[in-house]
Order: sequence, then C-alpha cells, then structure tokens
Amino acid sequence: MLHKSLRFLMLLTAVAGLCGCETVRSWIPENFFTFNTRGTNGAATSADTAARIDMQTPRQPSSIVVCRSHQCAPAQLSMSKEYIYNSLLQLFDNNNYQKFLICEADSQAHTCLENYITLPVNVGIVPTNAYIDHAKITDVIIGRRNTINIILNYNLTYGGQVADCTPSKSLLFVKKVNHAILEDSGYNCKMTTIGVTNVKTVLSIDYIDLDYGYIGGYYSIGLSGPAYGGGSGYLQLRLPKNAYPLSPALQAPRSMRRQTYANKTAGIPDNSEDSTSQNVQIFPLEKK
Repeated sequence: MLHKSLRFLMLLTAVAGLCGCETVRSWIPENFFTFNTRGTNGAATSADTAARIDMQTPRQPSSIVVCRSHQCAPAQLSMSKEYIYNSLLQLFDNNNYQKFLICEADSQAHTCLENYITLPVNVGIVPTNAYIDHAKITDVIIGRRNTINIILNYNLTYGGQVADCTPSKSLLFVKKVNHAILEDSGYNCKMTTIGVTNVKTVLSIDYIDLDYGYIGGYYSIGLSGPAYGGGSGYLQLRLPKNAYPLSPALQAPRSMRRQTYANKTAGIPDNSEDSTSQNVQIFPLEKK
C-alpha cells in the first residue's frame, strides 16, 4: 500500500511538471485531500455543522406580493416603497403588545407546513433541535429613513426546555419596493449552565397579506456560544389583527340643541331634543 502511494505521488509530480498545476487541480477529485470530518458513527462533527450553517443565507425575492381587498399582486407594478412601509407600520402597530405565531410555510401556497420552525443546534456536545413557534411584540417605534424599531420576545425551546431569552431589538427596513428586511442585533438566551448563547435573525420579506395579517419571507437564524447551530428556510408570521386602521361608527350627540328665533330673541335654546341619534357617514362616500 505504501509503495502504491509513493508511486502515485511521483506520477502527480511528473504530470505537474509537464502540464502545470491547473491541470492537476482539475484532474484530482475535490475530496481527495479532504480529511474525514465525521465520527466513527457517521455523525457530523462541529466543523461539518459550521460549514453547513455558513451556506444558509436568506434568499432575496424578486418582488414582494401584497394582498389587499382580497386581491394579490406584485408590489412593483402599482405600489411604492412608502406604501409598503406604511402598511407594515400599520400592521405591527395594530398588533402591538400582541402575540403572533411563527410557522414553517410553503413559499408558493403561503400555507403553514408546521406550527413552528426547526433549527438544528448543538447544546454543548449534545446535538438536538431548537424550535420557535411564536413571539410577542413589546413595542413599535417609528424610525428614520423608512425604518421601524420593534421589540420582540421570541419563544425558543430545545429538548423539551424553554430558553430564557432577552428581548430582541429588531429593525424593519424598507429599502425599495422589492426589498424589505427584518433583522435584529442579536439577543441572548440561557441554554446551558455556563455562558449565554447569542441568536441572530434575518427575515427577507416577500409576502404581505393586509386582509388577514400574514407576513411571509425567507429566514436565516444562527446561534453562537455554548449552544451553536441554526437554519434557514421560509416562514410565515400570523398576526392576530389585520393592517387596516380602526373604523369607529361616528355619531352625532344624542341631544342636539338648536336655537330658535320664534320670540325674536337670539341665543335662547329650544327645549326640543332629538330622540334618535344621527349617523355620520365616513368618507369615501358611495357613488349612486
């Protein structure tokens, strides 16, 4: 076996001298000089897991689909980035202090496949899965230059345990009509007895349903620290309220006093009162 290896190396040296290094590089298989990064039982090691996580980046959508009045269309056809920004602001502001659900979804049908998203992680030396199924909005603040500051509290569980996480300071940025990003600066979770784990989230939004309060997009979530790992895919946020502002039924006061000039004396109120209130129609008025 040793003689065969020496003979093969001598052959490579001769070919390199005659043809150059680029020829040898294109001829040798990619995994010839790659060491085995798996354990004896075939499980992936930390190096293999890290390499897999680095390749998971959120996909950039070509256009954002917006649904309003039960009709859906690409935003770039008839909307502006200001409309996208105002719609998202109204949607999150209507759901302030509310809990919204997070699910793994289909990017075409926009329906949930699971009631949570799954993140392969290693907690210490134990491989397991982390899950996020909902989050609560703590505060919504209008920022500068088409940004919205949102405080979120994610519910992260792993191995049947609930992680103790700090609030996430998230930033929703609408750069243009087909580019809306929700990202955070990283929040800490207590998942092991020693140290804390930092979690970073990026969501590239490609679907907004103003009628039912749905937001869809491609996500990438990474964990670093005593528990490390992460994943990417497509998720959907299901907010309890839609994006339309409240429309109260405006009414005139029940008692409307009118002045009378029967006795030719101005300023004397009449004792007659309207028994029924008068409804005031809200604009826009319907065409007849």
